[in-house]
Amino acid sequence: MTLALDAAAPARTSPIRHDWTREEVAALFDLPFPDLMFRAADLHRQFFDPAEVQISTLLSIKTGGCPEDCAYCPQSASYETGLTASKLMEVDRVLAEARAARERGASRFCMGAAWRSPKDRDMDAVCAMVEGVKALGMETCVTLGMLNADQTRRLKDAGLDYYNHNLDTSPEFYGEIITTRTYQERLDTLALVRDAGINVCCGGIVGMGEGRADRVGLIHQLATLPKHPESVPVNLLVQVQGTPLADGRGLDPFEFVRTIAVARIAMPASMVRLSAGREDMNEQMQAMCFLAGANSIFYGERLLTTPNPQADKDMALLARLGMRPMEG
Repeated sequence: MTLALDAAAPARTSPIRHDWTREEVAALFDLPFPDLMFRAADLHRQFFDPAEVQISTLLSIKTGGCPEDCAYCPQSASYETGLTASKLMEVDRVLAEARAARERGASRFCMGAAWRSPKDRDMDAVCAMVEGVKALGMETCVTLGMLNADQTRRLKDAGLDYYNHNLDTSPEFYGEIITTRTYQERLDTLALVRDAGINVCCGGIVGMGEGRADRVGLIHQLATLPKHPESVPVNLLVQVQGTPLADGRGLDPFEFVRTIAVARIAMPASMVRLSAGREDMNEQMQAMCFLAGANSIFYGERLLTTPNPQADKDMALLARLGMRPMEG
């Protein structure tokens, strides 16, 4: 007997909440693993096609020399990681990279610059990059550090779709990781981006030595923003020699999958992006993340400055799982 399966997502029946308590988020983390996965998968199907994964490419348009002291980051000028700082890339070169990414199947092109905040003299070039990538028919995303109101308006006028600005961790653990920028400054930039009508890409990093309470705190903070981030990257720490977090203990894989699942339940309409750290995940772990509600990945051999699975390897995995890239 052959069953005809409708792959389309069913009508949405679950509300989008902004009133989560920490106790409720903690209770999700504490669920038996099968129950947690079932709840996450059910919600995923209410808002998305579970067989689709959005493919994005991330390019470092200005590498290294950052004055921030983020303990995980090889681009910080505070640490000796062997990374050579570079100037802002030429616009034409960035657009050539975007065309190549589009030909490889990417529908979103993300550009990252290692700045505390952009200088006004750099905004002309960045806005030209945004306009050029938009003209290729791709979604655009940039991460440039803190913004002011005028810079945010210029990015909006250039057609920027998404601005990435991660909270990184819980408010309580944040001071253990970063001292050069406050948590409130991050929230202020998110507010400027949101008020300008630009989609927010905001998540964090796990495996930095934080406890489960901090993973609860991060998701609680994201899920109680005035509007959920349209994109929520969940990064697994990539340990880079020369940074303060180079030799810490890795995070249990099931705990990482739990984090993906809780993010999906708390923010059901957001894209949950399986981001940094995939090079250290086997195919089975990545497949569990998709089952838990992850529906976006970065595509290409590098993720800013750290390794990322090769594109053909990603496509082969999706094919084996019967999954496909989301159309732009």
